[in-house]
Amino acid sequence: MKHDFKKSPSLRQTNAYWLLSLGLLAGQNAGAVDFGPFTLTGFAKAEVSRASNQCADCQLNLGESRHRPWADALAEGKEFGSKGGKVTLFQPFLATKDFDLGQGFRVKGLLSQRWRDGKEDIPGILYEKNATLSHEDYGSIQVGAFPTRSWSVADYPYGTNVGIADSWASSGAGYGLLQRAVRLGLPLMDVAQGDFHVELTYDAGDSNYKVRKPQFFELYAKYVKGPLTLDAIAQTGTNGQAVAWGHAPFVAATTTEPFVGQNNQVFLVDGNKQSIAMLMARYQLNAKTDLYGGIRHNRWSGTKAVITGYVHPNALWNDMFNVDGVEPSNKAYASSSTDISLGAVYRFAPKWNVNTGMVYLSKAKTKNPVERGQSNTMLLNTVGVGYEIQPGFAVYGFAGIVNFGKKGLAPLSMPGHAAFTGVDSRVAKSGNWMGAGLVYTF
Repeated sequence: MKHDFKKSPSLRQTNAYWLLSLGLLAGQNAGAVDFGPFTLTGFAKAEVSRASNQCADCQLNLGESRHRPWADALAEGKEFGSKGGKVTLFQPFLATKDFDLGQGFRVKGLLSQRWRDGKEDIPGILYEKNATLSHEDYGSIQVGAFPTRSWSVADYPYGTNVGIADSWASSGAGYGLLQRAVRLGLPLMDVAQGDFHVELTYDAGDSNYKVRKPQFFELYAKYVKGPLTLDAIAQTGTNGQAVAWGHAPFVAATTTEPFVGQNNQVFLVDGNKQSIAMLMARYQLNAKTDLYGGIRHNRWSGTKAVITGYVHPNALWNDMFNVDGVEPSNKAYASSSTDISLGAVYRFAPKWNVNTGMVYLSKAKTKNPVERGQSNTMLLNTVGVGYEIQPGFAVYGFAGIVNFGKKGLAPLSMPGHAAFTGVDSRVAKSGNWMGAGLVYTF
């Protein structure tokens, strides 16, 4: 594959991700810059942290995808312990102003990319490059590159506001970023004295796919009635890369021709299908307190190990998932799991808030006789405090703890054994962290 985004989950050890809780991306921009027909908004963030049980090079074969069996082994003699970390994020949004086409129709465009520590967040993948045609009575159509609702809504507000954005939005069987997509939105409807909105999204995946044609569908429904908001998402991806990373771009399972081995044996990459069904709710208990909750069911078809090429002295492999081995006689197995999130925010003063969040990744159901993490669990808890210095500029602090059900391979819902916190489940059963950061929105 040309994209190297598979390395990203192991690098995502940002523990708070509180940065959007002032309304960023929801339209409340303190310092938006207008020039001609364009508006520039965005955010910049810097964060430092210190965490226990860190071991960046404990895996023997560094950089290998977690579902390749040879990635399981740990290197001998490696030290692990408390280490400091830092991260910077920068994401501008360049939008056109709404152009009035007459008869109630309006059109606008949006371009955005995210940089992490000065580099593209996911190399080769744009966050936003799209155009939207809308009408108050007929709805909207959006075309281009944009995030899925399963990732973006889980990320903000459900994850961000309670310190669990990465562990909640970037886990599970969903995909997060689309590159060749169409989204249809129905007009806002009045249902049972509340506002109801529905969207249907389709993505065609890579244009240069080989063998297996990718396709993606997502149904999103939002209902708001008084202090209650419900967000429901059903998503399925066929012949995308096999992952358990809810932030992952939807790209083809393979963009290379089938490998032909000895005796003209053709190695055909297996198809892949994975899906989620998710319901999230938030409730404004009173003027100071917001409650959050979510449940997500994941399903993976499993993807058999197949050789895709050969570079002496090593074979190249596809993105296998939940396999019992890599020989031609071995199999891949379907699996499913259910994950839960909870959280609360309390605004105890005009510029202050405290928050707490929880993510639980459950055991997975599968017939695979080989342990691939299906019998493990993860429980992650966070607490945080935020202070708004002035509109658009805030500081925050955070702390958290992660506990695995046992020491061993990480739960199937995790993209990597050390994802989200840097605590490798093969090295330590638990870990904790604390840190602080600042964020500027414009």
